[in-house]
Amino acid sequence: MDEKQKLTPKERMKIPRQTMPEQEPEVRKRNFQEVPFGFDPQTAMREALRCIECLKPTCVDGCPVQIDIPAFIRMIAEGQFAEAAQKIKETNVLPAICGRVCPQDDQCEKICTIGKKVRPVAIGALERFAADWERASGKVTIPEVAPPTGCRVAVVGSGPAGLTAAFELAKRGHKVTVFEALHRPGGVLFYGIPRFRLPGEVIEAEIATLQKMGVEIICNSLVGKLVTVDELLEEEGFDAVVLGTGAGLPWFTGLPGENLNGIYSANEWLTRINLMRADRFPEAATPIRCGKRVAVIGGGNTAMDATRTSMRLGPEKVYLFYRRTRAEAPARTEEIEHAIQEGVDIHWLTAPTRYIGDENYFVKQIEIQRMELGEPDASGRRRPVPVKGSEKLFDVDTVVLALGFGVNPLITTATPEIKTDKKGIVQVETATGMTSKAGVFAAGDVITGGATVILAMGQAKVAAIGLHNWLIRHKGLDLPMEEVHYAAEPAAAK
Repeated sequence: MDEKQKLTPKERMKIPRQTMPEQEPEVRKRNFQEVPFGFDPQTAMREALRCIECLKPTCVDGCPVQIDIPAFIRMIAEGQFAEAAQKIKETNVLPAICGRVCPQDDQCEKICTIGKKVRPVAIGALERFAADWERASGKVTIPEVAPPTGCRVAVVGSGPAGLTAAFELAKRGHKVTVFEALHRPGGVLFYGIPRFRLPGEVIEAEIATLQKMGVEIICNSLVGKLVTVDELLEEEGFDAVVLGTGAGLPWFTGLPGENLNGIYSANEWLTRINLMRADRFPEAATPIRCGKRVAVIGGGNTAMDATRTSMRLGPEKVYLFYRRTRAEAPARTEEIEHAIQEGVDIHWLTAPTRYIGDENYFVKQIEIQRMELGEPDASGRRRPVPVKGSEKLFDVDTVVLALGFGVNPLITTATPEIKTDKKGIVQVETATGMTSKAGVFAAGDVITGGATVILAMGQAKVAAIGLHNWLIRHKGLDLPMEEVHYAAEPAAAK
């Protein structure tokens, strides 16, 4: 009889939540190597034992891609690591990525049954473990692909939404071609998330699985400029299109001095470093100017990525200014904790009012005003209200604005039939993911504005199944219609 069979649910709940070992803060803040090391097999099995296999697994309801969480955790507890990875990949082709960057503490783990009394099961860490074990073992399984349907689908964008849509469509037998504007696939996974959170080899390995399923990826191909959606459908022979282009248009505030040298959007800052490796200049061709004192504005995961990335470039000081309190910050708890551990000087309830430059038009100071919380706004969080007379100057020579992202209008400008709202967000049928243009579907940040990797993936599953059903109807395919089991509401992230 194994340990699992010996333990009652009450005894399993007494097992403390296992903690992943990680680099020490003083060491890791000077390198770009991954911070957590992951579970070893014994620790993973011990953590998996904490799952009490409840009759109504609410954790699955908290997963936008509907992973069978109890099943894969049970397999880990029994030492069936390869089977656990296979189980996850039935519904999620990016498990090693999701295990690292998904906000489990606000989704599956948040509603874990034992979390009502003790700390929830470390679902994300266990998902990462299973995926990493499979990759390290060399026993990577490729999801089964249905017989060819004869239909061709173009997916625009190779971020989490695009890759998930490609996976779902390919396994249903459609021929999928992914068009990526940048010189390597991965979208925001590569340009937006630092390597110390998501190593490049992890992204490449998960993309390789898709390619082995028959998905073609064409880089350096900017849809909306080199080719339009209409041309894909009418001239290139595609039967349908999925838009998964994300939200890469940075927001600015228009404050005085915002156009000074040394002020970056987080998008440019992270892209230059993550994708183009400006941290390795002159070994890499792209330079970046990081001064001695860096200020990052914002409170989301992108802001935390910007502060922690800045710290690794060696400045004397890195500030973070956020207009609400820590409780309202949308960043993952783990990311905030890591930033604090690495020495980021966080100022809650503060916001910039202007930027001051020197005689050469480089930023030299930032004026910060204290805030207090007033009544709730449309997001449900209390609105920050300026405190008069509280302004204070900080000496800085680099500023990174992580204020959120909008949708690039390139594709919708070239294809005006695709309706958007006043912010440029593409409008879709919630249950199918189809846009106002027949045969064109959309998912991810392009229909929400900036949100999370896993939400984009959940919406991509909806769009892929909606597209599949549309092809069955319009191409007369002899296949059964499928039910959408999860319909992600297109709602902006907090």
